[in-house]
Amino acid sequence: MKDKHYLSPLLEPRSVGVIGASERESSLGNVLVRNMLDAGYKGRLFAINPKHDTVLGIPCYKSVEDVPHRLDLAVIAVRAEKVAAIVDSCGRAGVKAVIVLSSGFSETGPRGALYERHVIEAARRHKIRLLGPNCLGIMRPELGLNATFAHASAVKGSIGLISQSGALCAAILDWAKPNNVGFSAVVSLGTSSDIDFGEILEFMISDPRTESIFLYVEGIRDARRFMSALRGAARVKPVLLVKVGRHPDVSRAILSHTGAPIGDDAVFDAALRRAGVIRLYNMGQLFAAANALFSHFRPRGNRLAIITNGGGPGVMAADRAADLGIPLSNFSEGTMEKLNVALPASWSRGNPVDILGDADVERYRKAVQAVLEGPNVDGVLVMLTPQAMTDPSGVADALIELEKTADKPVVTCWMGEDLVTDARHRFIEAGIPTFRTPEPAVELFSHISAYYRNQKLLMQTPASLSHLSPPSIESARLVIETALAERRKVLNEMESKALLAAFRIPIAQTVIARSATEAMVLAEEIGLPVVMKIDSPSIIHKSESGGVRLNLGSLAAVRTAYQEIQDEVRKNRPEAAINGVAIEPMILKRNGRELMVGVRRDPVFGPVITFGEGGNRVEANRDVAVALPPLNNYLAGDLIRSTRVHRLLGDFRNLPPVDMEALELVLLRVSEMVCELPWITEMDINPLIVDENGAVAVDARIVVDNVSPTADRYDHMAIHPYPSHLTSKWTVPDGVEITIRPIKPEDAELEVEFVRGLSTETKYYRFMNTMRELPPAMVARLTQIDYDREMAFLATIQVDGVEKEIGVCRYAVNPDGESCEFAVVVGDEWQHRGLARKLMGVLIETARSKGLSYMNGVFLANNDRMLKFVQGLGFVLTNDPDDSTIKLGVLSLQD
Repeated sequence: MKDKHYLSPLLEPRSVGVIGASERESSLGNVLVRNMLDAGYKGRLFAINPKHDTVLGIPCYKSVEDVPHRLDLAVIAVRAEKVAAIVDSCGRAGVKAVIVLSSGFSETGPRGALYERHVIEAARRHKIRLLGPNCLGIMRPELGLNATFAHASAVKGSIGLISQSGALCAAILDWAKPNNVGFSAVVSLGTSSDIDFGEILEFMISDPRTESIFLYVEGIRDARRFMSALRGAARVKPVLLVKVGRHPDVSRAILSHTGAPIGDDAVFDAALRRAGVIRLYNMGQLFAAANALFSHFRPRGNRLAIITNGGGPGVMAADRAADLGIPLSNFSEGTMEKLNVALPASWSRGNPVDILGDADVERYRKAVQAVLEGPNVDGVLVMLTPQAMTDPSGVADALIELEKTADKPVVTCWMGEDLVTDARHRFIEAGIPTFRTPEPAVELFSHISAYYRNQKLLMQTPASLSHLSPPSIESARLVIETALAERRKVLNEMESKALLAAFRIPIAQTVIARSATEAMVLAEEIGLPVVMKIDSPSIIHKSESGGVRLNLGSLAAVRTAYQEIQDEVRKNRPEAAINGVAIEPMILKRNGRELMVGVRRDPVFGPVITFGEGGNRVEANRDVAVALPPLNNYLAGDLIRSTRVHRLLGDFRNLPPVDMEALELVLLRVSEMVCELPWITEMDINPLIVDENGAVAVDARIVVDNVSPTADRYDHMAIHPYPSHLTSKWTVPDGVEITIRPIKPEDAELEVEFVRGLSTETKYYRFMNTMRELPPAMVARLTQIDYDREMAFLATIQVDGVEKEIGVCRYAVNPDGESCEFAVVVGDEWQHRGLARKLMGVLIETARSKGLSYMNGVFLANNDRMLKFVQGLGFVLTNDPDDSTIKLGVLSLQD
């Protein structure tokens, strides 16, 4: 592939035209040109406005078509009703990207929405990429590019900022300059009519100037692309995000501002954890994290040690750590011995480490060094209050020296003002985060250390449960199709449990009685005691309507209960349609815990899995954790541990621990249901009773809906599951069996070894350079893919019981959504044996099944063997107009 990103005309333009440039002081067009000149733009700058001959000393042209140079980027600052015609002119002039700063579009009502539609149509007609409208613009300090109307410029640095709010961009820039926080890029998205978060994130992934990424999010339009890009970015760079609209009342304001749908905040939080992203909640945290990242602050866990010369402040910090779920370090015996030697006998002998109010520089140095060197510590918060014996600046200098060689992050909190100001300045110069109060210091450690946990979640790529008994997907579909054919969306309990049984989830068998006599016959067949419950599609909470009777031990009790249930439900819910009374065995699990597993459909991220305490207390407790499918054992365990009820599942009040493996398996099976049955919009398994012997679903309710017949297998999901169904076997003529399967993150070492074993010539033809070793960032990009917008297949064999990679092929979907770019490489000893053709056949069929129309390739012109090979596959070759050493190939996939 070529190095140049398709968004380079927008984010690395060699020529920029300002349309609406003006001599009028403080006008939008005037500020734009002035900002470009003040920033020292390194490319060619043109002013465009029919009313002027020059603007701020630059020649001004009547229209974009009069500019005597083809523009990469046009920045449009005119009234909304004129923008569509101008974009059309840009297309005729060969402009590749435009930024529309103008407001007055969809955010202003129907007329504005019509203007916006015309603008988008013009851009698409000419294949122009568009940022905005209603945005602040972009900055690239390294290039001297400031195509914004902000009054503050950006310092050159390594943070990429992407924001849906131009006002927030301006505020961050105003704060950043005096605090010496620098940016590689600042991008204001506005209403994201064309370019959205996903594409800018993808650019920043490959941008060498960007080392960390900040996002300000109000709403998401394309969850799959957002998650794909977010996960891709977080694999190689820290990503921090502020999301507003956490409460439903606020969401309405955001909808009118961005037009993007707003989902449940708990789901958004779960998505960010799964994406390996750090979530921040206010501007103070954003600024603190910016300082920390700019200083290369990298924790490796979340166990915090607190060192203080005042007991009260230490307790305040410990309280905030407890609020945030940050564990305080348990010091080792060796650490305690060092602290006992270094500190007075009356020190606190625990964490927080109170080194007492008369602590001098040397006492601080020894205490901090002992804790930093000890195990069980992932970060240190050092606190100081200016007491009579205290030397704030001297302690700061000692700490700065220790921090230079420390392998753990240090955060400081020097409380007070006049006496500690000098020390704070020293910390800032040294790049050590410093705070006035304990709480934000702990919050910073909490948010940045979340990176450690979330990276583990990010690395999970759940495979199928094919090693277990496979589900009966076909029978589950038949149940759903029957209900939908009868115009029913709520499955009854028997149908709901049939779906669970089809996915091998243990159930309490249910039958429906439609008379008291039938109830007695069925109860005797099942075996007493039994449970009886009303069967009604209108009633979710059966107990509240009087529709449940438990532990019925005689047939007389069954007969009486049947009539009581009917009478009580009709009295409490006269409008409810009653099908009959469900009868099932009374599940008597003396050590059982009642839990709830559910599924619901988020408007942004699609299906999510919920877990928490079950029974009648589920609504009152709200002890519910949320996760995005697909799950694996690690993710299922993390979901369980995220709830308070988790504490009740181990040894609890003389109860033995539950069978966690059985509970995790239920969650995995529910995840599998969500992946394979896109019709499911809601599901409640409540209660799911779990004890030391296993789990059983006692009650279940499932709601389904029709799906588009043209939908892809996993279109309903924000995270594409591992496509294990694409795994195949192939035997070469000499009898060696080769497995061809989609790549997984854990294949990183296989990839490194494979590339290491390639000849210099093969490496050169594949990577267009002679790298000896794959860099870690490239390994992550090659092995951690999203399976939706890219696909990679490994060819592997078994050597002495160990899997070995012998070839790999991949494609990545281009921004047009219609074509993809491919690459293939086969180990030297496996060349000329048909493996490359086999891999390409699998790759081409996969791309074709995705609905792609073309496959593109980029080849070295002197790679005769490869050129002949792809021509044999049907590729049509042409010369690259910009580079004579390159050939371009195109294969039509839909012939």
